[in-house]
Amino acid sequence: MAYDKALAQRIRDALADEDDVSEVKMFGGISFLVSGKIAANANSHGNIMVRVDPERVDQLLTRTGASWPEMRGKPMSRGWVSVDRRGTSSNIEFDGWIKEALDFAR
Repeated sequence: MAYDKALAQRIRDALADEDDVSEVKMFGGISFLVSGKIAANANSHGNIMVRVDPERVDQLLTRTGASWPEMRGKPMSRGWVSVDRRGTSSNIEFDGWIKEALDFAR
């Protein structure tokens, strides 16, 4: 299963201080779980998909590069956000997305 290895490493590095992190191939990429809950996914297009508080989705979709992800042509459930490279180009932006994912996973 192909995925953006540099993005995956970036996610690994961001989660290095977390307890109970695991990796599972899914969603056409590699997903990172924290305490058994999906936090983020690196896909083959260089996008990160994050699991976030469903109540925050509308606000989060206004950020640069954010969109509602689709799986097999259908929108995913509320609580998922896909972010392209424009939205993760800086460490501040990237870390913000990881924080959103961790806040929900915890």
